[in-house]
Amino acid sequence: MREVISSEERFADVNGITLCYQTFGNPNDRPLLLIMGLATQMIHWDPRFCQKLVDQGYWVIRFDNRDIGRSTILQNQKKPTLFSVAANQLFGKKLHVPYNLHTMAGDAVALLDHLKVDRCHLVGVSMGGMIAQCIAIDYPNRVASLTSIMSTTGNRRLPKPKKSVMFSILQPPPKEPKAYLRYSVRLWKMLHGKHYQFDQAKIAALLQHARERSFNPDGVWRQTCAILASPDRTQALHKIRLPSLVIHGDNDPLVPVECGIATAAAINNCELLIIKGMGHTLPEEAWEQIIDSIVKLAD
Repeated sequence: MREVISSEERFADVNGITLCYQTFGNPNDRPLLLIMGLATQMIHWDPRFCQKLVDQGYWVIRFDNRDIGRSTILQNQKKPTLFSVAANQLFGKKLHVPYNLHTMAGDAVALLDHLKVDRCHLVGVSMGGMIAQCIAIDYPNRVASLTSIMSTTGNRRLPKPKKSVMFSILQPPPKEPKAYLRYSVRLWKMLHGKHYQFDQAKIAALLQHARERSFNPDGVWRQTCAILASPDRTQALHKIRLPSLVIHGDNDPLVPVECGIATAAAINNCELLIIKGMGHTLPEEAWEQIIDSIVKLAD
């Protein structure tokens, strides 16, 4: 096992905003960018997960997307109303948003510029997988390999989340810290599923740390609208000519496994790994299988 050299949290002024980021390992190793999903911060990439990638010879970069964590919170930007989102989803009316997934892809590439990284391996989870796909579409020369985990193409005809999960996500989170923690743990447990052990104490500690680090429901709503306002990527994904891998759990209640299958089908020569029992989290018991697949692709 290599000794992990992790930086302090740092800040980069890029693409008209400030991104908070952190690196693990040796900058002379192969760069690998981790992109987190909706409502989640870079700290949701477990440092031990990052360590395992460092052990395989990667310089690992994690960062907070815009509107989350310690990156720029776009407080002065109007958030779309629930009515406008409903009109978009039901009738296809245009949703006016301050940014979309392609904007967020530009953020990530600008961070690579800041770090003087020409090409890197991309690993994105959920919304992060969508952003990674957009990077591969918009900036293919910057990508060495693409791994999209528990994500989708943006095709609205694909299966929808379970109603119970969607109902929980759309509820405004409680502002009182203890109530917020109970709400968050309950939601995380729902996303995790019953196949793998749920370490409630560990998850509660992570979620409490995240709550103390940043509490920004309006930003989460703007991120949600960025997803909804972004076009279907299916045809654009056909044009990707990069080593690509899709990983998905067969028990995902938020982004059904059919969405992962459709993503893999849209990308030429894409590998597909379906993990039995995995929901919409990264269970520690599956880390070895996930990391081995990422490394095999990158190699």
